[in-house]
Amino acid sequence: MMSHSVFVTTSRGLRRDSVPMRLFEKAKRLGVWNPSDIDFSQDMRDWQTLTDDERDLVLRLTSLFQAGEEAVTLDLLPLVATIAAEGRIEEELFLTSFLWEEAKHTDFFNRFLTEVAGVTGDLSHYHTANYRALIHEALPAAMERLRDDPSPEAQAIASLTYNMIVEGVLAETGYHAYFTMLERRNLMPGTRKGIGLLKQDESRHIAYGVYLLSRLINAEPRLWDVVVERMNELVVYAMGVIDDAFACYEVVPFGLSHDDFMQFAMGQFERRLDRIERARNQTVEAMEEEATNDA
Repeated sequence: MMSHSVFVTTSRGLRRDSVPMRLFEKAKRLGVWNPSDIDFSQDMRDWQTLTDDERDLVLRLTSLFQAGEEAVTLDLLPLVATIAAEGRIEEELFLTSFLWEEAKHTDFFNRFLTEVAGVTGDLSHYHTANYRALIHEALPAAMERLRDDPSPEAQAIASLTYNMIVEGVLAETGYHAYFTMLERRNLMPGTRKGIGLLKQDESRHIAYGVYLLSRLINAEPRLWDVVVERMNELVVYAMGVIDDAFACYEVVPFGLSHDDFMQFAMGQFERRLDRIERARNQTVEAMEEEATNDA
């Protein structure tokens, strides 16, 4: 049975200038929005004006987000437990907000599907082989590995899978699609408001992932090669999800451009990779300072 001989907060206090505590402060200030307060009345009217293909694309995108947010809500606990077991209290404090926010995102997308789109059935037919490989297989496998293997390598694989690929590439590209579709025609103000709040939450999650990977790579530079290899494997699935979506329509709804979104996704991938690469050759102090600026 686990016991505690010393409690961090009573022996040394909290490192309030640390990256995770800065993120926790932001979560307390910015993350306390309620999906139930979003007004979908105009969104319901706007939904009725969309063509069949436009509705299908919005449903496709939303179903991918809904399943992704639910998957992370279910899969995140092993990472929280791993960080807690290492006694990293500041990081665990932030991760409590992380899990809560993912649960709220699941709530938000479910409200959209039932109240705006009027959909209560199974939408898994939108989950292509690329999406399943990433969300149904790679993500839970990486998180579950931590239950038996809390090593730095396993933590790095879990973080890069979720924070760098699922959030940093796929979700960021999805947000870009929502805003491009809906803002162009001034549609669904409630949905746009909720997506903006979600994106703000996810920016903190990605910042934590960058910090965690930087911390791990800084301590064990050999992990850089592991991270690069796995990210290059997983980004193929993320890009495949985008390809799959565009391939479903003879004329892509809302005037979306396949090339624009592929370039956006690859830009996100390269930016995340460049950011964590620097941790290999930095001092601990320099790595912490840069991560603090990100937070």
